[in-house]
Amino acid sequence: MEQRKHWWNGKWGRTARKDVYLRVNGNQWYVEQRAGGAEGVSHFFEYDSEEAALDTVRVLLAAPGDWRELSVRPPAR
Repeated sequence: MEQRKHWWNGKWGRTARKDVYLRVNGNQWYVEQRAGGAEGVSHFFEYDSEEAALDTVRVLLAAPGDWRELSVRPPAR
């Protein structure tokens, strides 16, 4: 699975931090909505197209916060 994009709401702390990830594996697209940082709770959405996945990302990023796109980590070697 390849991570394509990552957004963060600009807040620190387990109760305030939210992240949204866009990933792809073959022809399947995945959106992860995570609250609470690395050890937080995630909700996953699966799509057959990038556009459908991006529609969900746009809705999630409409939530309050100073959303910013973070750079994607290069693949581990």
